[in-house]
Amino acid sequence: MRTKLMNQFSEMTNQDKPASCCPVTRWRRRKEVRPAEILDAALALFVEKGFKTTKMEDIAKAAGVTKGTPYLYFENKEDIFKAVVRENLVTRLASFAELVQQFEGSSADLLRLMMRRWWIEVGESPLGGICKLMFAEATNFPELARFYHDEVIEPSHQMLMHVLQRGMARGEFQCSNPDAVADTLTAPMLLTMTWRCSFGRVITHAPHRALPPLEYLELSLDLMLNGLKTRS
Repeated sequence: MRTKLMNQFSEMTNQDKPASCCPVTRWRRRKEVRPAEILDAALALFVEKGFKTTKMEDIAKAAGVTKGTPYLYFENKEDIFKAVVRENLVTRLASFAELVQQFEGSSADLLRLMMRRWWIEVGESPLGGICKLMFAEATNFPELARFYHDEVIEPSHQMLMHVLQRGMARGEFQCSNPDAVADTLTAPMLLTMTWRCSFGRVITHAPHRALPPLEYLELSLDLMLNGLKTRS
């Protein structure tokens, strides 16, 4: 079963790889990728220093561009943060929506594949730090918190709701409160991403956390799926 899931994961990720293109001149390529470099630098600084303490000039310096260059592409720091989220998380949610529509296996296997893919693509990458960042700074920047809720949290919740309803319609799940179950399914992922970018950086030896993150997430999901399964 796991081999089958890994093959499906490989097929999905391979579809995302860009096709090769003709070489372009050095200056042209540099100009095209500059906004991406700014976003990469901003992500690293937001996760490391926090949104409040990161300045536009810090982002420019980390990206290797002049102080004024970020303003050629983005209005302000908030605009950069929104671009980071849209380019890295919202686009992935769109690809997950396609996965949900195309997947032909069981709903339990679909949840396993989604969990594994999200951890590999987001959780164990610098993107996982955005979760901890939003928990820490939501009250300081309510407009950004609402943006993140509307473009990441709510679409993620609705997608999980769709998968749960799919499982119920197919007779795979029994669920009296899909909204609550969807929140329960996301909790281990949120905890693991937040721990990795906070306590995980300073607590290097915790015997009760010896299980690798992905194995912990798989264990948590299996426990929940056993509770969702219909009884014969």
